This record gives sequence, C-alpha cells and structure tokens, in this order.
Amino acid sequence: MAESIARRDAADVIEACSEGLSPLGFVPVLTMQTLAANGYSIESLDSTPITRAVWDAADIVINMSGVPKERAFMDYGKVEDWDVQDPYGADPVLYQTIYEDIQRRVAQLADRLRGASQKDALPKSAGKVTTDHEK
Repeated sequence: MAESIARRDAADVIEACSEGLSPLGFVPVLTMQTLAANGYSIESLDSTPITRAVWDAADIVINMSGVPKERAFMDYGKVEDWDVQDPYGADPVLYQTIYEDIQRRVAQLADRLRGASQKDALPKSAGKVTTDHEK
C-alpha cells in the first residue's frame, strides 16, 4: 500500500518502491481492493525481496516488518521504523484502517522531505524511498 500511496501523493519528493525482508510473492487481493477503492493504482505492484541495488539506491528505507531496524539490518543508518500492523489475513475493515494509517505516515514523510528540500535547496526529488514490507 505504501508504494502506491507514495507514488500518487508524494511523487514530487519520493521515488517509491516496495521490497520486503520476507515477501509473500504476491500482492494480497484485499490490498489491491483497498487501494482501488480509495482511488490508488494497483498497476506494477509486486511482492519481491529487497535487493542490494535497491538498498544502495535508497536514501531512506521505511521498515514496516515489525522487526526493529537494529535487528533487521546490518547498516540501519538510513532506516526508519514504522510500527504498522500487517493486515494480511484480516478483514476489509482492518485493511482500510491500516491503509489510512499508512496514508497519514506517507503524508508526514512527504511533508518532512518537502521541508528539507526547501530548507536545504535540494532538487525537486528528495530521493528514493524503499519500504521493506508488503503493506
């Protein structure tokens, strides 16, 4: 969900991709239904493991795995932990609640990046943000 939300709502400061520490290998139907019901694209969504190339290219990695960054990553300096419940296997109501939580967090991150861009006179794109879970 975070990838689709960031692509639409924060494309000016986030180049989003979602890759997981333990990917399912597919995007759950309720994830796609929740995104579509809220007007977000489900095109190009995938469930894949994080690669070295993606890690190296990312300026910020958003960790939604539930495992603290200090335990999940050897080099966690660019990692932010987001405590987001995993909706997999839950009902549509919980998916919607989690969607709303992720949307709020993406908006906050985008606002922070926009503020940093203005303050530091950074280019329009503040960098690539990678999420590490299928949420």
